[in-house]
This record gives sequence, structure tokens and C-alpha cells, in this order.
Amino acid sequence: MKIMMSRYLIVAAVLLLAATVTSAAVIPDPVVDSQRTTVRGLRTVVLGGGCFWGLQAVFEHVKGVSNVTAGYSGGSAETANYEAVSDGLTGHAEAVRITYDPSKITYGQLLKVFFSVAHDPTEIDRQGPDIGTQYRSVIFYSNEQQRGIAQTYINQLNQAKVFERPIATQVVGLHRFYKAESYHQDFAVKYPNDPYIVSNDLPKVGNLRKEMPNLYVPKRFTGTRRNSNL
Repeated sequence: MKIMMSRYLIVAAVLLLAATVTSAAVIPDPVVDSQRTTVRGLRTVVLGGGCFWGLQAVFEHVKGVSNVTAGYSGGSAETANYEAVSDGLTGHAEAVRITYDPSKITYGQLLKVFFSVAHDPTEIDRQGPDIGTQYRSVIFYSNEQQRGIAQTYINQLNQAKVFERPIATQVVGLHRFYKAESYHQDFAVKYPNDPYIVSNDLPKVGNLRKEMPNLYVPKRFTGTRRNSNL
């Protein structure tokens, strides 16, 4: 997602690639995970893995998730805007902040969705047609439990050789999350027929529904539905 116009310049190419995006990586559950809680309360996790449009679209369909916000993390407040981040020099990654109910889904289950259907964790500084450090695969942990579970899961998947290449996902401490501009929020819901969404993001939601039916829930729409496939 370099600049808005660049997406439409590559429409023909990504549409040709879309037919190949039909399956997700089948990965095991994490051997180390947080416990389901019985105490009321919400928790958050911040993840980056390519364009935040797709990550938001996927995680809004995950059981136990109550809110997903597109934004930036890894850089300073001064550069937390789309124009600056698109240069790939700010340290920011396009990311999503996921708010979830730990009595309904665990942190490890969210990571399983992240690794299997939300993006390709073996790509370095890119996802699909989007290239740059702002599209890197990264888990921003907010405490030692999150760090430990994430790193152990990466080691588990690498040792099992689930992917043909080593996982490139970074595990770094979360300093701050900055909400992205309003026009980026729920982009896939607002513009489901956008060629980029059709080619790159609808297949991810489809894979979640197909591969993880126990975690999939229909999107809860809060605004006008525009012929959405979500």
C-alpha cells in the first residue's frame, strides 16, 4: 500500500494472482498459550503483517474480538501518518490493535490466525504487491507473557517446518500505537469491490471461514453495507 494511486496501477497484475490465493497454511495450535479466563475484562494485542486493511478485515471476523483498529506502531508520533509511513523510513509498521475477550479466545489462538491466514510470515519487508519496511511481519508485545508465547510459537513452527522458509516475524516491545486516518478504518467493509480488496483480502477472510470455522464469526456491521462479501 505505497500510495493510493499505485494500487490501481497494479490491478491487472494482482487480479491475475488472485486465483492462486486459495488456501492457507495449516499450522498446529501453540504448545504454550495463555489460559482462558473467567474474569470479565478485555485485552489487546498489536500485530503488523502487510497492509492493515487486510489484517483488520480478518480479525473482525474472529470469535471473541470486539474491536480492531488500523494504525501505526514502531516509530514516533510525528511520523504516524499515512504519507510519512508510506516512505518506509519512519520505523513504523502498518498494524492493527485487536481488542479481545480472553474468556472467549486466547492470545495464542489469535497468533494462529495471524500466522496461518492473515499474512505470509516468511516474507521480509513486504506482503504480496506491497513492498517496504512498513509492511514487515511483526508482533508488538505489551508484556513478558505475550513475548514468551509469541517467541515460543515461532520456534515451534520453525522446528516443525510448517513453512518452506523460516518465519521472518519480529517480536518487539510495544511503545505506542497510533490510530490511522479515518478513511483507512474498515476499508474492506466500505469498499468490498475495490480490486485490491478483492484480490488480496477477501481470500484471507475466506480462508479463515474455511480453515478455522470454530473461530470464524460473521462481521458485525455498524454502517451501510455496500454489496459486501464480508
